[in-house]
Amino acid sequence: MLQRTLPVVAVLGAFIAGPPDAGAQPGAVVPPTRLAILQVDERRAARPADLITLRAGVRSRDPQTAILAIRAVGRLERPALIADLLPALRFALPEVRAEAANAIGQAAQGWSGTPRPSGAPDLGSVLTTLIVQLDDEEEASVRAALCETIGRLPYQSDDDVARGEAALVALAGEAEDVADRLGGTKGLEALVRRQHDRRAPGVAAVDTLRTLAGIDEDDGNGHADLLRDARVRRLALEALIIAGALDEPLVVHAATDPDPQVRRLAMRAAAASGKGTGVLARGLQDSTPMVRLEALKGFSGRRDDGACDTFVAAAADVEVPIVLAALDQLAVCSGHAASVTLLESTANDRSGAGSARGWHRAAHAIAALAGAAPERAAAALGQFAASPRWQLRVYSARAAATLGNRQLLETLATDVHDNVVEAAIEGLAKVAGHEQDALYIKALSRTGYQAIRAAALALDGTPGTDDAVPALRAAWTRLAEENRANSSDTRAAVRATLTRLGAPPPAAKPAPPAADSALSTGELRRLAAPRARVTIRDLGAFEVALFTSEAPLTVLRFASLSESGYYNGLTFHRVVPNFVIQGGSPSANEYVGTSEFMRDEVGLWPHVRGALGLSTRGRDTGDGQFFIDLVDNPRFDHEYTVFAQVLNGIEVIDRILEGDVIERIEIIP
Repeated sequence: MLQRTLPVVAVLGAFIAGPPDAGAQPGAVVPPTRLAILQVDERRAARPADLITLRAGVRSRDPQTAILAIRAVGRLERPALIADLLPALRFALPEVRAEAANAIGQAAQGWSGTPRPSGAPDLGSVLTTLIVQLDDEEEASVRAALCETIGRLPYQSDDDVARGEAALVALAGEAEDVADRLGGTKGLEALVRRQHDRRAPGVAAVDTLRTLAGIDEDDGNGHADLLRDARVRRLALEALIIAGALDEPLVVHAATDPDPQVRRLAMRAAAASGKGTGVLARGLQDSTPMVRLEALKGFSGRRDDGACDTFVAAAADVEVPIVLAALDQLAVCSGHAASVTLLESTANDRSGAGSARGWHRAAHAIAALAGAAPERAAAALGQFAASPRWQLRVYSARAAATLGNRQLLETLATDVHDNVVEAAIEGLAKVAGHEQDALYIKALSRTGYQAIRAAALALDGTPGTDDAVPALRAAWTRLAEENRANSSDTRAAVRATLTRLGAPPPAAKPAPPAADSALSTGELRRLAAPRARVTIRDLGAFEVALFTSEAPLTVLRFASLSESGYYNGLTFHRVVPNFVIQGGSPSANEYVGTSEFMRDEVGLWPHVRGALGLSTRGRDTGDGQFFIDLVDNPRFDHEYTVFAQVLNGIEVIDRILEGDVIERIEIIP
């Protein structure tokens, strides 16, 4: 997807230095109207006059002003504002029309799960307008944006779903242009994914997706060469997997695709459908690690000796993520002698326990051994619980929970590290229930939000309200006094438990006023087209292009944190191969980040392999943590901000393990 980088930079160049709109002062780097729109976007139109600013911007004849305003209106997710966006579908420049199509799709998300909002147009009439525009639109990039919006509308009637599907099939099935095929396929994938619980795709949609997936060597119209676009095939296969519309020829064909991500999806399809005999076995020999890993995961539902032999063999792979996945799978191989022997020897081999990149095998082995051979795991567990490395103590807590070892969990519930306490309390809640309420109550006085949250959840439904309620109230008061945005999940857990115990806490103080805006003409100019170089300790470095044009608030905040040294020494605490890696937490935990939240800036850039996204737990809850897509993750599109794309060093990212340290992040303006 890096082919979009040049247009993005070109748009940004016009944004920074383009012709000033009305009211611009001589010498201004960013025209005042555009800066005002960015500031409105930052505070989500919280002031009475903000909508006036945005509406004026949408109607501006200056394309960059219009783009900023259109994007900001869409991000408010207010269906009532769709009427303000529809005229922009007729703007002269296709870039503006594409932004309008995308913004309409974003604004429509306010319909999700709710009746028609007051003042909003009818969803069916919006769909009709989009379909008419799709038929009339001459620019392929705009048609692609329209297709994606049609696919992700929060439909409320099966008739509208059928109309949207028919429009997408008509365009994708006759597409002569790569952009049309990609747009039509993205629309169909989104439609199938969002609607599969209520409606299966029609026959025509399935046939079109099969063609787009490349199963037909030639569709009769000489389109064989046009169907070689890798992202089109990936998206089509994603949709067919979700729809359960797979057969053996399709799976076998996809397994021989030249694109590794398509082959990876073929492994997933083979496992999900049971089709394609031998596909998973061949996938284990693939030259690309992501394919081997997905093939290995395909055996996870089996517990026979053949599957266990496969896991044992995979534990000798040259790629550490595959080795760890194989060790995890061995947890089901309790009757397989070779599996138990391998797990026991790996767990007892602690030669790498002192190394930042050497502790993982033993940790995964002890957790799996607890399932495969409890008595042998129990004999080895003590050395993990006593380890100076807190990650090994976390894995010992997980193993102890599997073993039902209450004594060890009780000890770990008072550990010095909050991540260990969190894991121990989660295990105790399952093993001992409310018999250990005293330990949960003690944990409420800790500083780590993750430990407090786990304790509050463990106390839910306790019969010992006389002791629990005062402790929960004290925790609530302390958190409310701190009034930090990133404790919101913990406060929500404490409030929910108190409420269910019949002692709801008093209302929290209003949220603190937003910090002064980081937006300035000087910073926007300095970071007009920046890169960032991320150095990982003992591993290497990778570089990313930062998207100031699409996510200025996120880029400026990320750059500020990076240049202050905030990320130096922090880790990637979440590593999920063939999915994402996540890092940037001072406590190596998703519940602890910067105290002030960041605004979402969802846009047109997709979550493809190598995209950097803003980690959130609900709208506008970014706390400085970020993730990197290891594969295409289309279900993240329009849900999580994309603020950068990897330029080089993806092989370094693929080798990152849990706990790997960010040595430094350098911003290169």
